[in-house]
Amino acid sequence: MTTTRFGSRWAMMLAMLGMAVGTGNIWRFPRIAAKNGGGEFLVAWIAFLLLWSVPLILLEFGLGRKTRSGPIRSFVALAGPRWAWSGAFVVCVASAIMCYYSVVAGWTLRYAVAAFGGELLGNGPGAFWAGFTSSALPVATHGVMLGLAAVVVVRGVGAIERVAMVLMPTLIALVAILVVRALMLPGAAEGVGYLFSVDWGALTNARIWIEALTQNAWDTGAGWGLVLCYAAYQREREDTALNAFLLPAGNNLISLLAGIMVFCTVFSVVPPLLERGATDPSLLRGLGGLEQAARDGEAFSAELMQTTVFAEGNTGITFVWMPELFGMIPGGQVLMALFFVALAVAAFTSLISMVELAARAFQDAGFRRERAIWWIAGVGFLLGLPSALHMGVLDNQDWVWSVSLMLSGLFYALAVGRYGAAKFRRETINHEHSDIRVGRWWDVVIRVVVPVEAAALAIWLLYQAWRDDPIGWMRPFGPGAVFSVGTVLLQVGLLVVILAVCNRRLAATAVEDSR
Repeated sequence: MTTTRFGSRWAMMLAMLGMAVGTGNIWRFPRIAAKNGGGEFLVAWIAFLLLWSVPLILLEFGLGRKTRSGPIRSFVALAGPRWAWSGAFVVCVASAIMCYYSVVAGWTLRYAVAAFGGELLGNGPGAFWAGFTSSALPVATHGVMLGLAAVVVVRGVGAIERVAMVLMPTLIALVAILVVRALMLPGAAEGVGYLFSVDWGALTNARIWIEALTQNAWDTGAGWGLVLCYAAYQREREDTALNAFLLPAGNNLISLLAGIMVFCTVFSVVPPLLERGATDPSLLRGLGGLEQAARDGEAFSAELMQTTVFAEGNTGITFVWMPELFGMIPGGQVLMALFFVALAVAAFTSLISMVELAARAFQDAGFRRERAIWWIAGVGFLLGLPSALHMGVLDNQDWVWSVSLMLSGLFYALAVGRYGAAKFRRETINHEHSDIRVGRWWDVVIRVVVPVEAAALAIWLLYQAWRDDPIGWMRPFGPGAVFSVGTVLLQVGLLVVILAVCNRRLAATAVEDSR
């Protein structure tokens, strides 16, 4: 059991906010919100904040305080030796994400440098993106970001704390500057209006709720095991419940601010360009379907925005659209540089927590921490190479392990149900140092609602995959299998089988080292 602790609540919350706030907040949230109607998505998103993220974060905070360990030993302590494999599953899923997430983090680093140097304003963001991703540079930036994260983690929780104390206030300040500038743009009011206006009838659309649940699982870090590892370093007298509410609230606030910044920029720049593009479509070069829309005389609308600006995926919005749009507003190059620095900071602080999670698992198993971290960085670099070299591989890995996050959350809920939800709440959440008392609602949500949510998402994904490709939806290999159910079942199933076979050894190692 470690005696290392965060120096203060402020330091711990900044480190945890750095863990939670990542690219999912700044580049994924605006796209998902736009494609699902704006305000109605926010309603579902807030609902699942309370019905998925907060309950699981409460669980992870309490479990970290109880065991002062990583997921494997924590699952053994909570549900018994037979559950060691499920704790290892949590570690493996987050580590698999780490391997390709560091590639994405490397992209943000390259773009931050390019934005400051004015490279994105030369040949056009689309050409720059194509040239960058077809080169070997993503391999180099992938290695740099993973190596820097390992350097921080190898120095211990004190280094993680010091990095968070510098980078997170910087990130918050950068986001605030970008939001204030975006709100000053002409047309910004329309963007804010779209984000926050609610069509209550649209809430009958199941897709909105599924997307809101998935976004919560991705951008808060609930159920990943990351909160658990950082919570193992919290001070004994910390208010567990208060911290567990503050973390997702702060995380989702940054998502909202990022959404405001993106929506205001889009609604300010695109409508006048679309009007002028009717006579000169070249103004919309590189902006996908907007050039054709201008030729056809189509007016800007929410539907057009969804089918052009936000239809090209996360990479299209962030690395092509946003640089193009920033280049069309006064002071855009400076704002673009700030945007990509903020994105790089968010990606890096999240990557640190993923390396820490893997390191903690090896440390709990009796490995020397420093050596384990460098092995993690080396193996993570090698496993991330296919994603750095081939976009299809990255898309596939993102699909497989993002779906698996729901299983991680489910395993937490089942394990605490086996231990006794009410007992766990009394012992680890409502302890003597917690001023906020969590009621029995948590028992019901963690035992019933969370498993139902995980099952509903799995059923929806199966249906969606079948609907989109009724012939090849179970195909595990080939070009059409990037987003198939077959590839998820193959990779996740293989992982589960391996961990189940190794369960006895995993449990024995966790128990031996805890004596």
